[in-house]
Amino acid sequence: MIYRKSPAEQEKMRAAGRVIGQLLDELARRIVPGITTWDLDAFAHDFIVSKGAKPAFKGYTIPGLEPFPGTLCTSPNSGIVHGIPSKKVVLQEGDIIGIDVGAVLDGYYGDAARTYAVGEISPDAQKLLDVTSEALRLGMAAAKPGNRVGDISHVIGSYVKAQGYHVADDLTGHGIGRQLHEEPQIPNHGNPGRGPRLQSGMALAIEPMVNIGTNRVRENGWEFFTADGSLSAHFEHTIIVTDGEPRILTQA
Repeated sequence: MIYRKSPAEQEKMRAAGRVIGQLLDELARRIVPGITTWDLDAFAHDFIVSKGAKPAFKGYTIPGLEPFPGTLCTSPNSGIVHGIPSKKVVLQEGDIIGIDVGAVLDGYYGDAARTYAVGEISPDAQKLLDVTSEALRLGMAAAKPGNRVGDISHVIGSYVKAQGYHVADDLTGHGIGRQLHEEPQIPNHGNPGRGPRLQSGMALAIEPMVNIGTNRVRENGWEFFTADGSLSAHFEHTIIVTDGEPRILTQA
């Protein structure tokens, strides 16, 4: 069931989202060559707790896997999503890294992701980041009352394909609110005019995951990688559908 959030609920989600937006801005100053993803995760945990919130991902369970151990999902280079922070993963000059983070505050969730450059990166890597960020912007712009979920999916997938890139198979955005994952699922490709109709007050986490070389993925427990080892980028915001422009909740 998809439910519309009341103004009071939207403000609670905004409070959770503000914590995430502030954290993602802080991480931009800390993602440098030589830092480990473990260090980034420890900082993120302490930051979220200091704001009175709780990490949303830590301890998250799905059948067949151990509870997720991190506050962040840290996915460098060919990692797409759900990368596990590790003392062994040391970021190097020229890497890119996707950071996905969720927080819960006063019973309501926020969820966002950003892909960062580690030092100077190649033109190809920068183009991937730019395309993925623009795909998110276009997807959010399609989140209007009267449109359908498929309109979001179509605009993301069509734009990415036109740039010569690929959206990752079977990895989707989602509704969000009192739960981290609610209906509807929001694929990153699809047909316009299909799926649930959007209404003002719906809360959506829109998150294009874009690969340079292939749409196919490789799984290793929690973690997803591009099947061919090519670079992948991930950008995400939690938004509220409104009668005007969508309201972005996960920014500082």
